[in-house]
Amino acid sequence: MSLLAYCDIKFCVFRLQLLLQVLVSTLLLLSGTPLRADVSSAMLAMENPANPLFRFTTSRGTLYLELFPAEAPENVANFMALAEGKVTFQDPVSNSSYTPRYYNGMRFHRIIPGFVIQAGSPHYHPLGFPERLLRDEINAGALGLDRLTVLADDGSINPILNITDQDDLTQRILDPLYAQMNINSLEKLKDQQSQVLISLQSLTVMQLYQYEGFSYQSDFPTRGFQRGTVAMANDGPGRNGPEFFITLADTRWLNGRYTIIGRVVEGMEIADSIGSEAVNPATPDPASPYIYAIQRAN
Repeated sequence: MSLLAYCDIKFCVFRLQLLLQVLVSTLLLLSGTPLRADVSSAMLAMENPANPLFRFTTSRGTLYLELFPAEAPENVANFMALAEGKVTFQDPVSNSSYTPRYYNGMRFHRIIPGFVIQAGSPHYHPLGFPERLLRDEINAGALGLDRLTVLADDGSINPILNITDQDDLTQRILDPLYAQMNINSLEKLKDQQSQVLISLQSLTVMQLYQYEGFSYQSDFPTRGFQRGTVAMANDGPGRNGPEFFITLADTRWLNGRYTIIGRVVEGMEIADSIGSEAVNPATPDPASPYIYAIQRAN
């Protein structure tokens, strides 16, 4: 079988799976199966009724997301365009163009119980990556990261960094600091020990993240991570694509590292149900919960 034929079949199978999933979802709705969340109660729970509200129908039930365009306008607009089939994808093999409702039919490929559920990875979509990756839209000052120091008064590591071991300490704090100070040998480290200590004692969390490559803006407000937060996943600073996650607990250590686009306003118990069993993205479970459809509800 030619590569072209294989790719065409792969895409057709994906579309067939999607049609079957939407059909099942429709039958569930027509059968009178009660949903734990509905649009009227979701709208009452919104912070701002002018914000976009999206119905998120999954194999475990329905939840509603309120998006925050005033806080992350580019990333929210991109999420909405992907969900509503307004982004064009080019198949490099068949040279065909598609505008799919990107998230429909995708599975949750990463689930960590008590932490996050994650979906939308281009690695698990037949059309792969969209052309554009977006910058982060994070106001570190609004989060207070410019006032939090990496070291506490007693010399311990600030718990917001969620440093778990010595290797984590070296990779997350010392290596970026050494690079910033142009320390690239043991001899230089020995010569500048006192300067390293002084820099470490005054280093803020915001500065540390900037050393890692994160850049921040002050034009828009930013809120901190809480249970039910919806944010964009990335593979590094300023590389936001279609992948997103929902937090199942308060996760302050994510502040300043991921762009928040919204929150769950109804159906958080559905998110908990999705997050009840772990799924490792390295070996995704074909039976993991999936998304029937994400669509505008207001």
